[in-house]
Amino acid sequence: MNFKKEFNTNKETWNQKVAAHAGSDFYFVEAFKAGRTSLNTYELEALGDVTGKSLLHLQCHFGQDTLSWSRMGAKCTGVDLSDKAIALAQQLNNELQLDATFVCCNVLDTSQHISETFDIVFTSYGTIGWLPDLKPWAQMISSRLKEGGVFYMVEFHPIAWMFDYTTEKPIMKYAYHQDEVIYEEYEGTYADHQATIVSKEYGWNHSLSDVIQSLIDEGLSIESFQEMNASPYDVFPDLVKNNEGLYESKDKLFPLLFEVKATKKVAR
Repeated sequence: MNFKKEFNTNKETWNQKVAAHAGSDFYFVEAFKAGRTSLNTYELEALGDVTGKSLLHLQCHFGQDTLSWSRMGAKCTGVDLSDKAIALAQQLNNELQLDATFVCCNVLDTSQHISETFDIVFTSYGTIGWLPDLKPWAQMISSRLKEGGVFYMVEFHPIAWMFDYTTEKPIMKYAYHQDEVIYEEYEGTYADHQATIVSKEYGWNHSLSDVIQSLIDEGLSIESFQEMNASPYDVFPDLVKNNEGLYESKDKLFPLLFEVKATKKVAR
């Protein structure tokens, strides 16, 4: 099935978001330039010392996480659908005198633009929901990983995406196992609710079993899987900050995040 319309719409929306995000407190660009990392505890603990390792960052937006890994000594390549995001990422890379590389393409087409294999493939926080099918995603990850290489993702929990947040009070509207595309249109963006843009977005829900099985099917061995109640980001309604500075739902009825760490098997 051809998803050109959906991908083009999403690209236009993300191109609009770049300026709003770059100027928002959410992305703290000036503090980032001054040395503040954009990485969070989950991914830092999971990947540890990345000095000298090659790292592919999927759906990197305007590259703050990519550049944060670069500051830590990794040799980084970032990929994103938005040409305006990639242009800003390259600008930041040059301004900070780092050596990251950025490529503008649909993440599913990564292997058409990058032939290198990497020690680490990384993706985080709001990425797979833009993809209609995780099979080609997992195939691409496996293709871009070296044997023995590590794939790590930390992502919002699929239960959280069962709700429609465009209503005054969120309602459970979408299925956990849902094949149909979800279209939403709303004013503003998660980083700036007052931004004068209209976000038009096509998305897809993916269950945990879809995520994990797609990786297993492509020869990756699951090393760890966790579900977490606390998120670094205050992006859902009525979250409260805990003692660690992370955000949790008041009732804790379901987790907000999950993480998967996997390795590519070594051929014998």
